[in-house]
Amino acid sequence: MDQPKHRIYVERTLAIVKPDVVHKAKDIEDVILRSGFTILQRKRLQLSPEQCGNFYADDYRNPLFPSLTAFMSSGPIVVWMLARENAVAHWKSIIGPANITKARETQPECLRAQYGTSDVRNGLHGSESFHDAVREIEFMFPNSVIEPFVSTEAPGEYLSRCVNPILLRGLTELCKEKPLNPCIWLADWLKKNDPNQPQICCENTAEDEE
Repeated sequence: MDQPKHRIYVERTLAIVKPDVVHKAKDIEDVILRSGFTILQRKRLQLSPEQCGNFYADDYRNPLFPSLTAFMSSGPIVVWMLARENAVAHWKSIIGPANITKARETQPECLRAQYGTSDVRNGLHGSESFHDAVREIEFMFPNSVIEPFVSTEAPGEYLSRCVNPILLRGLTELCKEKPLNPCIWLADWLKKNDPNQPQICCENTAEDEE
């Protein structure tokens, strides 16, 4: 009897190199790649104080919030969208605690212990949770898809199971219809019949009825 395959769910997380260590971004990227991450997207940018305030909005009660937003808008930053199994937890373990004293005492090899100089200027940022990663990635990469995906199935098996059946249906319908623009027709048909596309249910709400 065949044993069930172990399915690994690949997460995404957000990583930021803060302004004071942007010059070390290449070294940090090497650490990222050696740690089994895939870099899905990257960008270098400079945020305004208002944008930084929006990004760190959940921390607005933190006494360090004004210093943090001022510092994060003081120069360019490098942002990566990273992916791997347990991406959020693994990236957090690599960068270490936000508190520099704790980072140096408990994880002297972590990136914050190496590059950070204070609790604000601690070198790097990492999403605290999957929920935070979703919000932060949407902020920095607004056109991205963040849901976890399964990554152990061989490409051929995935195509046979998920792609070929729907493609065969589409080609069969194409032969029946014989449209003038077959490529455009097939593209539209596949889009409308995508089994992974969420189904939208239209229901009348109390506001609609008023």
